Amino acid sequence: MRRMLFAGMVMAAVLFLAGCGENGTKKMKIGVSIPAATHGWAGGVVWHAEQSRQKLMKEYPDTEIFVTTGSTTAEQNDRVENLLARKLDALVVLCQEPAQLASACELAKKQGVYLVVVSNPLPKPVQDVFLNGDNRGFGRAAAEAMGKALNGKGDIVMMEGIPCPINSERVGGFREVLKAKYPDIRVLASQSAGWNTEKGLALMENYLQKFKHIDGVWAGDDDVLTGALKAVEESGRKDIRAMIGGGGARTIVKKVMDRDRYVKATVTYSPAMIRTAIRTAADALHKKGAAPKPEIIVPSEIVTPENAKNYYYPDSVY
Repeated sequence: MRRMLFAGMVMAAVLFLAGCGENGTKKMKIGVSIPAATHGWAGGVVWHAEQSRQKLMKEYPDTEIFVTTGSTTAEQNDRVENLLARKLDALVVLCQEPAQLASACELAKKQGVYLVVVSNPLPKPVQDVFLNGDNRGFGRAAAEAMGKALNGKGDIVMMEGIPCPINSERVGGFREVLKAKYPDIRVLASQSAGWNTEKGLALMENYLQKFKHIDGVWAGDDDVLTGALKAVEESGRKDIRAMIGGGGARTIVKKVMDRDRYVKATVTYSPAMIRTAIRTAADALHKKGAAPKPEIIVPSEIVTPENAKNYYYPDSVY
């Protein structure tokens, strides 16, 4: 009987210490909820989240970080609820559909969880910090890159993303710069390619059949640019002078670095922003540095042959 009692006491102590640091104090817990790697950019988010988890758990040994993914909104919502059951101290979430995850995020705040929301804003801003890419800046930077590549003159086609506020901001910024600084660049057509490689291939094939001369192509996403580039290379067309992407995919950055015949530049909207979000949560819990601003905007940078090495992650899945 005493042996059974002693064994029970040991097991209870093990379970307690499993959530404690080396000095017996309770570990801080950070949950991270992101979409599954169903396409290139999301795959990059997953990769960077895991890299951040490993680095920060070494830097803060009194902290546990749990990274979960969901291929659907319902699945992601379940993952968030499971994370909250762990009695989190902080939650970092990149919502597939913010409206569908709003209740779970509000519950987190009611439980006193420090909340960092990434990229897609909640309908009701209950978060402590909102971290986002600069989507209008993304479009503006792409237009600047196109203007420079074409020396301010030429006919181009645009390949937009899924119709949504993010896409509208990007396209608006792109057109804004063309109108103000490069009026001699004419847009022949602008259609959605859904941020998808196969749709980018199909749309570019359509453009190549429709227009006998094209100077430039803006693909508002590097996955789309990959498909568009394949169509151009297979066509054998020599008139296209510049193709500009967006997102910072390693394959496209490498082409920029190697001075590809077509791909002249891309614009960052890096999935590495999830690193900044997780770092923000970890530093806030440990009260390291100045208190973070309620909104953090990650600027979009133009990737050129001269600086491409600074944006190249050869081991990344994106």
